[in-house]
Amino acid sequence: MLYEIKNIVTLLFTVYNYMIIAYILLSWFPNARSSSIGQFLGKIVEPYLSIFRRFIPPIGGMLDISPIVAFIALRFIQSGVMFIIDSIA
Repeated sequence: MLYEIKNIVTLLFTVYNYMIIAYILLSWFPNARSSSIGQFLGKIVEPYLSIFRRFIPPIGGMLDISPIVAFIALRFIQSGVMFIIDSIA
């Protein structure tokens, strides 16, 4: 049972990572974020990314490195969740 829970949690974090990547890639294409997929991803990903954008300004006004920090933080969160799941058993 614990193994299945860990697999589901890992899958959810992986899917969310891919959603962040897709949202970032949409910024490279004009008007892609205004599409239905872009709006869907924005509703899910933007609240998490906005936490980091408040503290990390874009470099040179153009290069936004906050998603990198968001990926690192998400990895730490995933490790913490896995630790909690392991400690329950």
